[in-house]
Amino acid sequence: MIIVNLDVMLARRKMSSGELAMRVGITQSNLSILKTGKAKAIRFSTLDAICKALDCQPADILEYVEDPTT
Repeated sequence: MIIVNLDVMLARRKMSSGELAMRVGITQSNLSILKTGKAKAIRFSTLDAICKALDCQPADILEYVEDPTT
């Protein structure tokens, strides 16, 4: 299972979701879908823009953990 730690990075950078959405060029609703882990996919260009805006690595945002139900 992939865990999205976008809220953690936003808090560390003291940035709001709205500001990140504006910097990345996506809607706040699409960013919300990503933050809640409901997104089925993410474009590399979007991930690149998020990492650039938050000055972080993809691994700071996305984390793999074994699904305990499988």
